[in-house]
Amino acid sequence: MSEAPERNENKTAPAAPKKRTPPEMKTLPMLPLRGMVVFPYMIIHLDVGRERSLAALEKAMMEDHRILLVCQIDADKDDPRREDLYNYGTVAVINQILKLPGGTVRVLVEGEKRARISDYHRLENYDEVEAKVYTDPIYTSTDVEVATRSLIHRFEDWVKLSKRIPADTLVSVAIIDDAGRLADLIASHLNLKVHMRQDLLECINIRDRLELLSYDLSHEIELLRMERNIDGKVRQQMDKAQRDYYLREQIKVIRKELGYKDDIVSDIAEYRTKLAVGGYPERVQEVVNRELHRLEGMNNMNTETSVIRNYVEWLLALPWNKESKDTVDVKKAAKILDHDHYGLQKVKERILDFLAVHQLAPDKNAPILCLVGPPGVGKTSLAASVARATGRQFIRASLGGVRDEAEIRGHRRTYVGAMPGRIIEGIRNAGTRNPVFLLDEVDKLAADYRGDPSSALLEVLDPAQNKAFSDHYIDIPFDLSKVFWI
Repeated sequence: MSEAPERNENKTAPAAPKKRTPPEMKTLPMLPLRGMVVFPYMIIHLDVGRERSLAALEKAMMEDHRILLVCQIDADKDDPRREDLYNYGTVAVINQILKLPGGTVRVLVEGEKRARISDYHRLENYDEVEAKVYTDPIYTSTDVEVATRSLIHRFEDWVKLSKRIPADTLVSVAIIDDAGRLADLIASHLNLKVHMRQDLLECINIRDRLELLSYDLSHEIELLRMERNIDGKVRQQMDKAQRDYYLREQIKVIRKELGYKDDIVSDIAEYRTKLAVGGYPERVQEVVNRELHRLEGMNNMNTETSVIRNYVEWLLALPWNKESKDTVDVKKAAKILDHDHYGLQKVKERILDFLAVHQLAPDKNAPILCLVGPPGVGKTSLAASVARATGRQFIRASLGGVRDEAEIRGHRRTYVGAMPGRIIEGIRNAGTRNPVFLLDEVDKLAADYRGDPSSALLEVLDPAQNKAFSDHYIDIPFDLSKVFWI
């Protein structure tokens, strides 16, 4: 790439213009722009919301619809002064104004000519400038024609690489005879930085403008080629990844037909990920790793794989260390109980006494609430209100008609279909180890040859034992001392 030409407007071109028009002095209202440079012949919508800018638009509409558009040096300035603005701007014609909600105005402007600020006046409502307006001369020299053709060829390359503008735009640009207008139109399509666009705007000499734009265009083409090269490499990597995925899927199907253990491998990887990020107790990690090691050596056709998977999933699903925040507020609890239940004053007072003691001594083993009454008087809904008042999860286990001790302690993992007891199942559904747990219809427990469920409840409810409750299925002690039993 050739070196960048100096961005200086004072160069003298060897080509002589066919007609040179001296600059014209005009007094115009000024509209400062944030991070935007408007070129002559450029048609663009601007959203205007600042009060002084709106006043400048009104002033321009009352006169000849012309306004000077000048870019701010610092786009963050809300009230720019003379030192915050570039020296050059563009005289534009206001073609349309549309009021938007919120006091913003959308303006359709068309750039006309370059202008240099000679004097700046900060009036009461808007900014007014005296500007020297330049008219581009028409060049007929050979060197300008050569520079113009070279610029068009570079613009063709840029259009093919960027694909940001339609091809018919290239045709409309190529037929322009005026070199200055051609340069401005091409510059308006390029995504250049603000200071680069401003340098092009300040380039009064057309030959220098063509050289500077050719350099900027060559730089943009080089960047686009690098982007295309990088995109090609990324696409090749993606194609390779898709090919590898397709082959892996084929291998997986073949191994599945042969009864191999690819599905087990993916499940084991998922289990190990959960185990690594779940913060499980050391004992749970040891058991899960041991079971996964057993699972790795099994075939999918082995029926014991489903038993091990269910067991591991249960261990990973239990809230070994998860607790909900306990928010015991007796006044709030009284409001909730009164809102949910009419009457039942003695019952509600007993519950509030229980919560008050728990609030004063949260670490002490409190007695278990026992609600007694015929069906339909509100025992279950009272327990739900207690859960809502304390901010805990609510779990209900109906024990009516339960005869099997395994319903409380769980089944041993000696056959397919073994499950934990209702206590561990409720803890898992709650997702925390300190829910409000309602044991409903305790008086309807029964006993037969399969054991006595009421005796099994002793280990669940006794504060001296339930710190290490052992479910036959889980076979790892689980702490039930944080549970609020009713």
